Amino acid sequence: MNRDLVLHDWLVAGIALAAGAAAGLLLRGLLRWLGRHAERTRWRGDDVIVDALRTIAPGAALIAGAAVAATTLPLTARVSGFVNQSLTALLILIATLSAARVVAGLVQSVAGARTGVAASASIFVNITRIVVLVMGVLVALETLGVSIAPLVTALGVGGLAVALALQDTLANLFAGVHILASKTVQPGDYIRLTSGEEGYVVDINWRNTVVRNLSNNLVIIPNGRLARTNMTNFTQPEQQFSIMVQVGVGYESDLEHVERVTLEVVDGVMADINGAVPDHEGAVRFHTFADSRINFTVILGVGEFSDQYRIKHEFIKRLHRRFRAEGISIPAPTRTVALQQDELPASFPHTPVPHQRGASPSASPAPSPADAPPPPARRSDALTQ
Repeated sequence: MNRDLVLHDWLVAGIALAAGAAAGLLLRGLLRWLGRHAERTRWRGDDVIVDALRTIAPGAALIAGAAVAATTLPLTARVSGFVNQSLTALLILIATLSAARVVAGLVQSVAGARTGVAASASIFVNITRIVVLVMGVLVALETLGVSIAPLVTALGVGGLAVALALQDTLANLFAGVHILASKTVQPGDYIRLTSGEEGYVVDINWRNTVVRNLSNNLVIIPNGRLARTNMTNFTQPEQQFSIMVQVGVGYESDLEHVERVTLEVVDGVMADINGAVPDHEGAVRFHTFADSRINFTVILGVGEFSDQYRIKHEFIKRLHRRFRAEGISIPAPTRTVALQQDELPASFPHTPVPHQRGASPSASPAPSPADAPPPPARRSDALTQ
């Protein structure tokens, strides 16, 4: 310090700080106005950028005012350098936090735009946020004069020990990165595992994958298990797919008439029901001569997995009503049992009774035809299905 502080120095420093605070408030109001306009656009990235600037702009204006105030004060070179370094490091930290918010928001926005749903892939969001924060902290430490080379070396050695202690966690982390990078599963896809779990993928984070089933419950699946198991993705490569409904008609039915009526019902369902595919070309394929009916398959188109239940429900109702109106029968399995018994003969031949010791031959009369057991009945079954 070359001279003592006077009132003029304090007055100029106060004016600089007040100007910085006023500029910060003005920028905050301007960014709030921009935020309202950004909400009207379809792109979510401008909302993220404006929200991040709303944090950094007022802080930068206040720091700039403090820097100007520091230059007006008669400080020594050492104190002035320390103040400038501290303000610069603080500005870097604020900018780092804002940049982390911007990058994380843009990554989440891109993930939601690719899947077409309000989904998230928080594993990428968290990784990018951590990378930006670590880089900002290292730059701030370098600005304060702290050597980061020993710190990086210590982090490398400590990271090896942490990796050995957290093998399962790191395995799930890299499995989640591999799943997203290979695009086998994305947030918003409907998947089914061979173990039976199925549902919509809500999030893939650093440890597990969150799946919401049709009963609105969450199923937590570790990323390592998801990467190793066999699964079916009903959303990729296309979200629309076909379902098959089994139907049977009696042998007396006119198959040409049955096919024509069924296709008319299919076209009506595809045009009227929400979730169906209007341009889907229905198909009927006869395939089996069963015991009492001819079976065939009806192929329907659905927009996505959960729509199939509503479409099947409506199709079966309409087809049943139309078959009844057209006189087309859908025979049910039945079993007819017929019993046939032969007539008894007029007389039975005399069957001699062996003589027993101590008994008179006249004591055991010969059996009469009425006492003889009837012959076994013959049974014939006819199975009608």
